[in-house]
Amino acid sequence: MPFSSDHIAELNLLSQFESSSGQAGIKVHQGDAAPETVHAAERLYAKGLITRDDGGYLTPMGSEAVELTQKLQSILTT
Repeated sequence: MPFSSDHIAELNLLSQFESSSGQAGIKVHQGDAAPETVHAAERLYAKGLITRDDGGYLTPMGSEAVELTQKLQSILTT
């Protein structure tokens, strides 16, 4: 099953989080961010991966998703 454009947007947003620190969050500004990024944040929030629908912090499951995203990115770029 190929990644959808929604999945790619979610992976790109997850890759913006700092995995080494649970204290570093992000803010997706609706006026500045691309619509696909805004919608990705809303979906990640609905899935329980981030604490707010406009970014916030990673949940424990979100931290795991970021680690897996980074591993996948590393595998694909080597």
